[in-house]
Amino acid sequence: MQTQLEEIQTIKAPHSWLRKMRISPVFPYENPFPERISDAILDRFRQQGHAVQQEVNHETDLLITCAPFDEPLDWRDAPLFNGRRIFGLDRTPDVLTLIHAHPDQFNGLIKHFKSALRKESLDLSDFNFPGLPHHANKVLLEQGLRGGPILALERLLQSQAKTIRILLTIGIESPDQAYLFDLVGAHPNILFDSPDTFYSDIVLRLVTAICSTEVSNHAITKETILRSEWDLSPIPKAMRLASQELGKRNFFTSMVRVADLVQIPALDTAIATQYSEGCFATWDPELNALISTVTGSARPVDKGNLTDDDLSIIVNVRTDGMGVLVRHVEGKQNDPPSSESVEMMAMDQSLPRLSLTQGWDFSSSVPVIRSKLHGHRGVASYNPHLVEHVYLDSPYYHYPVSCATDAQVRAIKSAFARSEALQDPSDPRQIVFTVLPGHGIVIVEKWVPDKAPFQAIWENIDNGFLEIENVIPQGPLEFIQKNQERMILQSI
Repeated sequence: MQTQLEEIQTIKAPHSWLRKMRISPVFPYENPFPERISDAILDRFRQQGHAVQQEVNHETDLLITCAPFDEPLDWRDAPLFNGRRIFGLDRTPDVLTLIHAHPDQFNGLIKHFKSALRKESLDLSDFNFPGLPHHANKVLLEQGLRGGPILALERLLQSQAKTIRILLTIGIESPDQAYLFDLVGAHPNILFDSPDTFYSDIVLRLVTAICSTEVSNHAITKETILRSEWDLSPIPKAMRLASQELGKRNFFTSMVRVADLVQIPALDTAIATQYSEGCFATWDPELNALISTVTGSARPVDKGNLTDDDLSIIVNVRTDGMGVLVRHVEGKQNDPPSSESVEMMAMDQSLPRLSLTQGWDFSSSVPVIRSKLHGHRGVASYNPHLVEHVYLDSPYYHYPVSCATDAQVRAIKSAFARSEALQDPSDPRQIVFTVLPGHGIVIVEKWVPDKAPFQAIWENIDNGFLEIENVIPQGPLEFIQKNQERMILQSI
């Protein structure tokens, strides 16, 4: 019987929850190379049983369009921002923008970013490009430092093309390779081995992304928390301390504000005004609730310097799974919780609860996980005696999903349910984590006496038992044993 790692290495099966889609090509101008790519993609959609429409309508799931490489596009010509108006729709379908680059063009920009990022004294002028707002150069620099030249290029193309989901194909007469870009900065590289494998892989990745459903429709309970009760809880102070400690260690990547990359009226009607840089939450035994950071998609939130107004109280997952149940605190700003709140709450459903006594000043039953940390970072290595890594189900490595979706909730819940350390509270490993390809990591800690929430996590980071890095794997991965004390990340 195959192990889970062997399945990841040998089985490239799609997700079981995919549905059939309707796709419409919309090309505003003639561009032979992207049109050939589009025709091949549409053929593959048809072969997989999806419907290709000649006209866009209210049932269209995906528009396929194109944009030039390294040239700014007027926002008025971008279907992402004008699709509803142009086609008279009541919603905006997903948009895939095809961009073609000659190998010399692609390599030239990658070389430019690589050289700029290697300078001892970084120069913002190296990140100035036509058609971008004044502050865009700082964002491109920060993204390049986070994910390397390819992430800087990704944000540049998204800014110029006024779109999010991009298929960048590189070649002369036919594609040699492609990159698929998305909101959080994923950039898997798809090599052209054969037309069948190349286009089938692209289609399955697109269907996976579009078939996942956003789960941020939170509901507010009728019962509120008295301000006096909130003020007595030690958890808000613990969350503020944890934010400062994690901030000192530069765990959270810089928030990407869309307005720094594009200048578009009424931006928030199309996409969020900024991309959150992560979130974290810990259990409050007295309130019997998960105290989480609020969403950063509506307003800027400095995860390294929280205030009480940056905290939300989650009591359960909605019965339909489309959001969480939230309790408000009297006299406090009560913004919605982080977009990953459903996955943070749902993972407890498949894990044991504990009744802690010795070393704790409360006696209520609590989830085996005390604190949860979601960040857009990677893990280079870990000590297997103190930290446990859990794999996702195999399809999530080949066809990744994104944050705030029901698919990611299922992925994370299933992975942590398999944790030996969490299923057995006596297991000495206090930290468990998983890697989300193209996205980041989720780290959790158990209840450790005499330690503050998240302290076990940051101390393991400080001691090198959990080595955090900027590089995020874009596909299948494994951790291989270097010696008795170290497991090293290796992309497959």
